[in-house]
Parts: sequence; C-alpha cells; structure tokens
Amino acid sequence: MTDNSSGDSRHLETLDRDLARFSNLELATQYVSRPMVGPGISILFVVLAGLLALLFLGQTNNTLIVVIAASLGAYMALNIGANDVANNMGPAVGANALSMGGAIAIAIVFESAGALIAGGDVVSTVAKGIIAPENMGTADTFIWAMMAALLSAALWVNLATYIGAPVSTTHSVVGGVMGAGIAAAGFSAVTWSTMGGIAASWVISPILGGVVAAGFLWLIKAKIIYTPNKIEAARRWVPILVGIMAAAFAAYLALKGIKQLIKIDMVTALLIGAGTGVVSWLVMIPVIKKQSEGLENRNKSLKVLFGIPLVVSAALLSFAHGANDVANAVGPLAAIVQVSQSGDFTHAFTIPIWVMIIGAFGISFGLFLFGPKLIRMVGGQITKLNPMRAYCVALSAAITVIVASWLGLPVSSTHIAVGGVFGVGFFREWDAERRIKAARSTMPDRPSYGPEERRRRKLVRRSHFMTIIAAWVITVPAAALLSAVIFYGITAFVG
Repeated sequence: MTDNSSGDSRHLETLDRDLARFSNLELATQYVSRPMVGPGISILFVVLAGLLALLFLGQTNNTLIVVIAASLGAYMALNIGANDVANNMGPAVGANALSMGGAIAIAIVFESAGALIAGGDVVSTVAKGIIAPENMGTADTFIWAMMAALLSAALWVNLATYIGAPVSTTHSVVGGVMGAGIAAAGFSAVTWSTMGGIAASWVISPILGGVVAAGFLWLIKAKIIYTPNKIEAARRWVPILVGIMAAAFAAYLALKGIKQLIKIDMVTALLIGAGTGVVSWLVMIPVIKKQSEGLENRNKSLKVLFGIPLVVSAALLSFAHGANDVANAVGPLAAIVQVSQSGDFTHAFTIPIWVMIIGAFGISFGLFLFGPKLIRMVGGQITKLNPMRAYCVALSAAITVIVASWLGLPVSSTHIAVGGVFGVGFFREWDAERRIKAARSTMPDRPSYGPEERRRRKLVRRSHFMTIIAAWVITVPAAALLSAVIFYGITAFVG
C-alpha cells in the first residue's frame, strides 16, 4: 500500500512538473506571439480595405489599381492613428487625467466622429496645392504619383513611430506628393510658394504653440499657484480659464472642424466662440465652487479642478483632428479613385464615404494597436506634466490654430501640440532657475549647483527634443526622396 502511495505521489509530482512546463511554454508562446498581434491585425485590416474597394467598385478596367491604393490608404490611416493622435491624448494621459484605455476609447469615438461627420467632402487641390495636376501629363502618370506619395508618407510615419518621434502626417503626405511630382514632371510641377509656406510652418507652429502654452502656465502660476489662498484664487480664475478654453474650441470647431457641413467665416466663428466662452464661464462658477469645497490649500488640490476640462479638451481636439487630417491622408486615395473611374485629374476630387470609413477605422485601429508608445512619450517623457500644464498645452493647440488661420499661416497640429509641451517644460526650467536666484539673493549662504548637477536637473529631456526636431526638419525631404524612388520603381515595373 505504501509502495502504491509513493508511486502515485511520484506520478503526481511528475504530472505537476509536466503541467508546469506546459504552462511556462504557453506563457512563453503568448509572450513571443504578442508582438505579432498588432501587425497581424493591421495586415488583416489592409486586406479588408482592399476588399471593401472591390465591393464598391466591382469589376472595372482599373479595379486592381484602386484595390491596391485602398490598401495603401488603410496602411496610411493605421500610421496616423499610431503617431498623430498621440499629440491630442498624450498630455491628458501624462497628467493622469485619463487612463491609457480611457484615452484610446475617447480618441477612437471622437476621431471617427470627426472623420465621418465633418470630414472633407472635397479635396480642391491635391495635398493642398503642392503640385499642379495638369503638369502630370497622363492619367496613369498621375495615378502612379499619388500611389507613390501615399506609400512613401505611410512608410515615413511608420519609421517615425518606431523611433518614437511625433511627426506631421500632413507634411509627410505633402513631401510624398512633392517627390512624386518632381519625379514625374520635373521641378516645375511643384508650387514652390506653397512649399515655402509649409517650410515656414516648421518654425511658426512649435514656437507659437510653445509661447501660448508657456503664457497660460505663467498666468496659472502667478494668479493661482503662487498666491497665499490657492483655493480662493482657483475659484475665481479656473472658470475664466475654462471659458477661454470653451471659446477657443468653439471657434476652432466652427472654423475648422465642421467646415464641410457649413461654411463659417472668421468673424462669425469668433462670435460663436465668444458666446460659448461667456456661457461656459457662468456655468463653471458654481461648479468649481462646489468642487473646491473642503480642498486643502496646496498645489495637489488644484489638480482636481482641471481634470474634467482637460478630458473635454482632449475629446474636442480629437474630433477636430479627425475632421481635418483624415481628409489629408485619404486625399491621394480619393484622387486615385476618381481618376481611375473618370480619367479626369485636373478638377476637384470628391471623397467617397467608403474612403472616409477606411480612414476613420484605420486611425482607430492604429491608435489601439500602436498608439500607447507615442502617447507615453508625448505625455510623460519630454517633460513631466500635471493637469495644469497639460491643460495649457491643450488650450494652446486650439488658440494657436485660430490665430494662425486669422493670419493665414499654414501650421501643423502635431508641431503645435508638441511645441506646447516643450514650451511648458522650458518655462518650468526658466521659472525654477528664477526662483533659485531669488532665493539665493535673500539667502547668500545657500549652496549653488555645479554644472553637472544643473544639467541633471533640466526639466526637458534634451535627447527627445533633438530627435523630434530632427524628425520634423527631414520629414518633407525624406518623404519626397522616398516617394521619388517608389515612383521610379512603379513606372519601371509597369512600363
């Protein structure tokens, strides 16, 4: 009996060890296969986009071309979701106002809503007038150029996401169209005055975004944080700040986000914004008063008051981004569809609803599968954000676009948002240095920091700063060069 018991025990131990090995093997398999889940779903989506194009077009002479273009458009949309949307959601996540899951859910809903409700119905010029279509010669040449532009832009944004650099997807498309245009018809095909404006926006966008964000952070510090009674000051100033945010976003959405539903001029948009801002200010006075009851007189308590406005601003930024940037991404695809069907490539291009669906769903999948990397980078790895700082970044994005539209300046929402993060970080460095000097003037015996310690205490990571700036500068030329190579490859293959 004893022998049988000991035998059973040994068998059980052996079984336990085998089960443990199997369990470990299963966990290892899951771990190894996990990195392939995202690419696998992405490939499936790209294939489905091609099938969707086939379903809508049926069998025509150029069906294969449109199916391939739809797949490339889906690939581009995935990359927009992985890279561009991080600029809207990063600050809110970095400030802990939103969880990663909550940010992705809000972005998916509002990006898709912006694309499908207020997305562009017409692309009057290809990629904002970078090339003159009539210079492209034949319809086939135009189609190959747009296909090369789409693929090169998608590849460049994919690479930027891989190295952790938020870049402008619109600039990537612009570079792709420019490179293919030059390869197809020479330098005369490019509208260089438009390119000059885009080059100027490389400098204008981040500087404007940074200055506006730093200005609002200075206002919050001066009027709330550095006051003896922080809670009382917050009750007075937070409703005003929320009113300014509401005014900026109402004007922004009226001017940019719903421009395809109804045309609104600048003056009307500003009046809509002013009215919305006043109403929001009056509504928020009792709300903030109730929220602030029982809060301690310290900086940590102030974060509660900025949480909801920050979440709302992230949602509104996503809606406006979906309404504007999706059309830019699928513009070349819409051009290919129209030219393939009609042969006309010199007039405005209507964007079919199925093309917008590819763009909207592609952004959602790209954000869900690959977006967290860039969201974490923008939200916490450039500089440390809290709700007040993140709020300044979101407010800066809306106000800067309004100002730029009024001045007629071409700007990038990506550059504005990331510039706002840089502006907040560099302002904090300047403010910390100023306060140290002020303290040293009243306390001469206070020890000073050496050069190494001063570098260590920098509040903006210089490595991220240099990587992002470099990626911004080379986006258009890199996409253009890649597009030209792809165009020559396509024409050599089909010719």
